[in-house]
Amino acid sequence: MSTEGRRIEVRGIVQGVGFRPWIYRLAAAGGVTGRVRNDAAGVVIDAFGSTAALDTFATRLRQEPPPSAEIAAITCRTIPAEDLDRFTIAASVQADERRVSIPPDLATCDDCLSDILDPGNRRYRYPFTNCTHCGPRFTIATDVPYDRDVTTMAPFAMCDECQREYNDPADRRFHAQPNACPACGPHVSLLTRDGAPVDGADAIDGAAGAISRGAIVAIKGLGGFHLACDATNSDAVARLRALKRRDEKPFAVMVADLRTAERLAWLTQQERTLLSSVVRPIVLAYPRPRSPLSPLVAPDAPLIGLMLPYTPLHHLLLRSVPFPLVMTSGNVTDEPLAFRNEDALERLSPLADFFLLHDRDVDAFCDDSVTRVIAGAPTLLRRSRGHVPKAVHVTPAFSQAVLATGALLKNTFCIGLGDSAFPGPHIGDLTNLAAYDAYVGAIDRMSAFLRVRPEVVAHDLHPDYLSTRYALSRTDVATIGVQHHHAHIASVMAEHGLRGPVIGVAYDGAGYGLDGTSWGGEILLATLDRFERVATLRPVHLAGGDVAIHEPWRIALALVTDAFDGAVPDSVMMRLRRMRPAHIDGVQQMLASDIHAPLSHGTGRYFDGIASLVLERPHAAFEGQLALAWEGVAQPIEAGCYPYVIDRATTPAAIDLRPMVRAVVDDVHAGEPAARISARFHNTMIAATAAAVNAIADERGTMPVALSGGCFQNPRLAEGLLAHLAPRFPVYVNRQVPPGDGGIALGQAVVAAAIAKGR
Repeated sequence: MSTEGRRIEVRGIVQGVGFRPWIYRLAAAGGVTGRVRNDAAGVVIDAFGSTAALDTFATRLRQEPPPSAEIAAITCRTIPAEDLDRFTIAASVQADERRVSIPPDLATCDDCLSDILDPGNRRYRYPFTNCTHCGPRFTIATDVPYDRDVTTMAPFAMCDECQREYNDPADRRFHAQPNACPACGPHVSLLTRDGAPVDGADAIDGAAGAISRGAIVAIKGLGGFHLACDATNSDAVARLRALKRRDEKPFAVMVADLRTAERLAWLTQQERTLLSSVVRPIVLAYPRPRSPLSPLVAPDAPLIGLMLPYTPLHHLLLRSVPFPLVMTSGNVTDEPLAFRNEDALERLSPLADFFLLHDRDVDAFCDDSVTRVIAGAPTLLRRSRGHVPKAVHVTPAFSQAVLATGALLKNTFCIGLGDSAFPGPHIGDLTNLAAYDAYVGAIDRMSAFLRVRPEVVAHDLHPDYLSTRYALSRTDVATIGVQHHHAHIASVMAEHGLRGPVIGVAYDGAGYGLDGTSWGGEILLATLDRFERVATLRPVHLAGGDVAIHEPWRIALALVTDAFDGAVPDSVMMRLRRMRPAHIDGVQQMLASDIHAPLSHGTGRYFDGIASLVLERPHAAFEGQLALAWEGVAQPIEAGCYPYVIDRATTPAAIDLRPMVRAVVDDVHAGEPAARISARFHNTMIAATAAAVNAIADERGTMPVALSGGCFQNPRLAEGLLAHLAPRFPVYVNRQVPPGDGGIALGQAVVAAAIAKGR
């Protein structure tokens, strides 16, 4: 029987998931000899055996990968046969082609959880237990290929027993790079805010006891620090809000298990699956009445964010307290996430009473991901831990390396290389120097992982965004500005392999328009390299500029003033009675004179203004607060719709919602409940948008429709528009990146690549 040789190259998420040990066992079971090694682009296998054995080996390779692996591509070619007597795992090598082939950080698997809960196991209560199926990956890697010597586990030499596991092909810790135990691995410690060790107690039990007494504890996790307190203790939650300077934005809550989550929220099967997945995201769900959670966890919010433990430390901590924990990002609002011990002790000591630390370094911060089920599938609202550094496969492939710098709010960046786009971790709002420095550092790290120097840098058109300024500071490369809403639509096109043209519906709060005004209620005819603005919402004046976003009563007054030709009904003025007369007069003067009252086409401004009017909530503590509340009160079964007009005599066509505003005022005056008004408002936005899309298709031809922008984080809007359009159009939405500004960098990357290619 003759021996053949084949070189098989595997690309995808194939490092740090037990892929080489699995290949080793697959080869041994099939009588194949040779070797497998990591390189900077993935995994390379030199396999030798009979034709039948190699065919079977290749088939199983494609069909039976390890559960956490994601194979993007396999190539195979013939090589000279070698007379070997066994299969081995060879040393990793560098390669000219670079891909981030390691997986995101993986939640603790059931086997490792059993180990830490078994008093007879040598890893009993050890908070750094892991195997090839779970544990830290991206956040501890300092380079690729992914091997222990290029992770932050390098300083910890394995003991004889851990080394035996690491070398044993039959062990699930075979070549598990972060493998460790209490004898040789990292350890936790409990410190006061002054940095003094707390003696005489198990660190995790000590932290649990402090939290039980009402303390706030800074806890070092996989990708950085959390600030934790008892989620049922209103005094503790109120103190955390005050110290973190986070007035009303909801806190995430970590619970011990799915059964506890079920007691706090109404969960669908999809939400249960998401909570239990290896990603372990924060999942937004509707709370149950009479929940034990403090009302200050999510004040006046219709949803709560729940997550399950995803590290052994979290599991042990949640088993030491009888209540859910607030687990919010370890930072002061608007600052970057703390992820290094020294930095955390310096920046978080004014916020935390104690610090639960460990000595395994985090090389890259990576905040928790946030997900909501929309239109029958998970929709990312924040893409970070558990997803980064997974690539989004794109067609056409990038002919040049592209860096897309993202937006101002909810920023992420993206690097395009070959047929892959690599979105970076969630940075947050680029509104201060500390956030900007973290952003630049994250770009540099991902660029080093990919060993890439961008040839094109894409940026938003807004000249004052720090991300734009960063792009324009890169004088060594070509820069390409990408319009904000074109980028939103292109992000959907990139996810689904659409080249266009598409009818793109981009609904959000604001984005810099080509005419210098604020866009945000846009219907575009788009390809990757160009777009035409074919319809837009009638604009509303923002009296006081951006102040109106935080004081949406100003938007309500502007909408009513426009709808009633300046004659504001008394019923509306009564709803503004809590505002000072001088403030109302000032806003009315701005509107009448058109001074310091810029126009905004943003869909989000309609949500803010109408919600403020009907709910009598004049202020918003954070962006999208009133829109979330407005969606939350909508009556599910109400089918009524308000009138609207589509003016096609203008260019672009104008979706005129003044008739809707007048009808809302009439309903308010008639005493209609907010739930019915909200439902009718949503139905009107859906109907008007669908009518505009259908009119465009009648004129330009039927084509795919892409929906993107922060407003499509609203399930009622997204699902309703999908239902209206699906009978006629193929309709696509964001799934792999957020529909909001956290996904915009992907769109920037593919647009810039298309423009550069056409030059």
